[in-house]
Amino acid sequence: MVFVGIDVAKDKHDCFIMSSEGEVLGDVFTIPNNMDGFTRLLQRIQACSAEQSKIKVGLEATGHYSCNILGFLLDNGLATYVLNPLHTNLYRKSLSLRKTKTDRIDARTIATMLMSDVDLKPYTDTAYHNKE
Repeated sequence: MVFVGIDVAKDKHDCFIMSSEGEVLGDVFTIPNNMDGFTRLLQRIQACSAEQSKIKVGLEATGHYSCNILGFLLDNGLATYVLNPLHTNLYRKSLSLRKTKTDRIDARTIATMLMSDVDLKPYTDTAYHNKE
């Protein structure tokens, strides 16, 4: 399996890619919050695994900042998980006693969370009528 953690922000997203064995496949890299950045992210993900069913992508629920990248990932058939930021924060704190919080660390934390949490459910766009 390949796990991708994305820390979403207004203008950029920090991304981290790791294997189920804990091997770093893509150390933290930054993409712009636009189609060029999304395409570059997809290429990096696909370079790590040709099989779509072996890829899990996670990002925090950040309101409207995550809408574009979430739609892009879903349109490209990737299993995408939208995580509660509070859950991510508590998980990060459980991994270390240090009080460090950066976008780079959050991207890694999200990928690690995906790898360890079997109860997570992939995002489904069931409330499409609300967006309309």
